[in-house]
Amino acid sequence: MKAIQILSQGGPEVLQLTDLPMPSQKAGEVLVRVAIAGVNYADVYQRNGQNPAVLPAIPGTEGAGVVVEGNADLPAGTRVAWLSQPGSYAEYLSIPAWKLVRLPDDISNEQATAVIMQGVTVQYLAETSYQIKAGDTALVHAGAGGVGLLLIQLLKHKGATVLTTVSTAAKEELARQAGADHVIRYTETDFVAAVKELTQQQGVHVVYDSVGLTTYQGSMAVLRPLGSLVLFGQSSGNVPPIDPMTLCRSGSLFFTRPTLAHHVADAASLTARSQRVLGWLREGILRPRIGGTYPLAHAAQAQADLESRKTTGKLLLTVETTS
Repeated sequence: MKAIQILSQGGPEVLQLTDLPMPSQKAGEVLVRVAIAGVNYADVYQRNGQNPAVLPAIPGTEGAGVVVEGNADLPAGTRVAWLSQPGSYAEYLSIPAWKLVRLPDDISNEQATAVIMQGVTVQYLAETSYQIKAGDTALVHAGAGGVGLLLIQLLKHKGATVLTTVSTAAKEELARQAGADHVIRYTETDFVAAVKELTQQQGVHVVYDSVGLTTYQGSMAVLRPLGSLVLFGQSSGNVPPIDPMTLCRSGSLFFTRPTLAHHVADAASLTARSQRVLGWLREGILRPRIGGTYPLAHAAQAQADLESRKTTGKLLLTVETTS
């Protein structure tokens, strides 16, 4: 089968299209033919060494496809999606059956991959990491990205006032279409000053920050007392250790660094969260934007485009089976 491999850590050029043996199935696993794989910053972190990986490795943790060797519950021909299984940049994938989400006929592989992982992410961000309430004011960094656009949509559905940061006029328009009340171009305006002015110096209840190093101090600065900083990514670099007394002096702030794996660590959690997301997709509450589609062989370009911050929405890899 064809697969993308990381042979050494570095830039996008280390991603190599390789011929590999078909994966074998362990007890409890099924074999899936991959149709679509999603591209995420977690893949970039694995490739560049921010998240150390055992090499060689096949990147990617999410996608959609069809079961080709299944079991009684998931027979061959069943369409499925997944969001937490390494090795998804490949034509075939062996995956524990409990990690698969069965797809209904009215949701395409592209829609599923565009929403399943990032949709579950926004679900736990808005309902677990900080339970957003009607009347809350939230700041979302990177509001035109795949997670950002979905998070804005969900926060607005729940009755929050949403401020967001973006880098360009085109991204501002996308964030406004998603429902953002106020959009701040951080390339032209100090977002700390802008947020304080927009909130009459009171600050926001929560900041959802996927940028990390370049934003976290400003994120804490715009929180009102007892506010929450939800740091769920580090696209600009890792955040250094934070002295707990800094949180105290800044207003008894709450700080959390959630990650997807702990929120879908068992079948019950995965089922509950993914079904909420698919329900929101059907109702039109979540409207995923596909920002680019690339063939598997162009995975390096997809990751380079993602890192450039010039993309919007979700990036997908299409997988054409040759073996």
